[in-house]
Amino acid sequence: MTKVILTVDDSATVISVLEAALTEVGYEVVSASDGIEGLNKLSELSVDLIISDVNMPNMDGLTFVKEIRQRDDTKFTPIMMLTTERGKAEVQQAKDAGAKAWIVKPFKSEMVVDAVQKILGPSGA
Repeated sequence: MTKVILTVDDSATVISVLEAALTEVGYEVVSASDGIEGLNKLSELSVDLIISDVNMPNMDGLTFVKEIRQRDDTKFTPIMMLTTERGKAEVQQAKDAGAKAWIVKPFKSEMVVDAVQKILGPSGA
């Protein structure tokens, strides 16, 4: 069964790069442009992993992660943060909120795919 990944980022370019890299290795990718849209998508479908930016309009990534962790259906879903933030305090905030991994932009697609595969295992494709 194909594993589903929700990507949440306000950059259409980042979403496009993630979709291309992850679908190429066999994952199904669903995208949202901010935390509010991401929560709406999570109400519609079940996902195996969430990749979220930190800095977004309407609902930032840390608030989004905290909201995810309060829901019964997503409290244990792995979350990877993908952001320009590099500070130790920001990384610790994300971990405290419930994020499992942190990748700094700019990134190489291979780095994201490797991180996803470490968390989820092979795509099953």
